[in-house]
Amino acid sequence: MNRRNARKNAFFLVFQMDFNQKEEFEQARELFFDHQQEVEEEEKDFILKETEGTKEHLAEIDEMISKKAKKWATGRMSKVDLAILRLAIYEICFSEEIPTSVAINEAIELAKKFSSDEAPSFINGILGSIAAEKQNQ
Repeated sequence: MNRRNARKNAFFLVFQMDFNQKEEFEQARELFFDHQQEVEEEEKDFILKETEGTKEHLAEIDEMISKKAKKWATGRMSKVDLAILRLAIYEICFSEEIPTSVAINEAIELAKKFSSDEAPSFINGILGSIAAEKQNQ
């Protein structure tokens, strides 16, 4: 498994956060790894770091999304788009391991694969705005 596939798996877990209570999410995470055939320890560590980091900063991340997605409350957004944004914003704002351009590019690729035709532009706009704001700080 490469970094792109590991990020895709992190996206799957972040997506599940909206559908599970905290205790249920822990079980969902364990089941997820039980069903993964070829996850090496390094990749599992990356997936868990991304997922746990996103969960830890979820309130801050959702606030950023709400500010940038004018007229779109997070409750009205596609759950897929929301999970992609959450993961990418975690990478841009809270992870020093992932370059901003990589986080944005990977988010757009996830949107192309798992969301609507309009999603890549929507996600790019929000992430670009957050990245520009972060760079100006």
